[in-house]
Amino acid sequence: MGAESLFEYGSRVGFWRLMRLFESRGLPCTMYVCALALEGHPQAAEYIRNHAPRLDVCCHGWRWWRQDNLSEEEEREHIRLAVESLKKTLGIDSTRYLGWYGRYAPSVRSRRLLAEQGFAYDSDAYNDDLPYWLRVAGKPHLVVPYSIQNNDVHLAYGNLGTGAHFYESMKDAIELLLEEGHDGSPKMMTIGLHMRLVGSPKYARSIARLLDFTKTFGDDIWVTTRSNIAKHWWEVNPGGLRPDPESN
Repeated sequence: MGAESLFEYGSRVGFWRLMRLFESRGLPCTMYVCALALEGHPQAAEYIRNHAPRLDVCCHGWRWWRQDNLSEEEEREHIRLAVESLKKTLGIDSTRYLGWYGRYAPSVRSRRLLAEQGFAYDSDAYNDDLPYWLRVAGKPHLVVPYSIQNNDVHLAYGNLGTGAHFYESMKDAIELLLEEGHDGSPKMMTIGLHMRLVGSPKYARSIARLLDFTKTFGDDIWVTTRSNIAKHWWEVNPGGLRPDPESN
């Protein structure tokens, strides 16, 4: 019950605090949504629906269960149930740009099962500063990597002690990637935020500073959603496939 209560802070308080920060600045973000969790929070689901497409959704599974421990039949069914749940709570009518990010790690068959159900991309990777292509079942499939480095989990489990520390580390990353972009090599940066962590007062002010910092660069930074990144890659770089070592 103690652990449940710690996590519940995010849905009771942190969600709304962070949403106010993004909404007041007109900035978009992508929600990693566990389908059954959203079913239990209809007010949050209504808020997300009412603020789409500024608020985007990437599915974080049906339940918060590890995919790699499921059988193929169970994993396929969990993906189907997650999609049906989000269609009900959010009115999603297509899985194409509904991304997927599983808990901890995908199974060896996850991408094939996602492709079966129409997903255009997933974020089950940490290995690049840009999206990249794979072939899954002989067809193009986009990976939009996530980040554990640019992530507030370091406030809970790492060596970042304050919101100011997190702000400075994210500022350093943004400035370096901008330098590389100006040298002709644009990059993507994901910042992972958890409602139960940076939704607390001791950290939220630094998140506000970070959002304001991104706005100072004008068109040099495209603050957008993962769905928009995926759509952009499909439109401007559909032929950018690189060989998948696991594909025949």
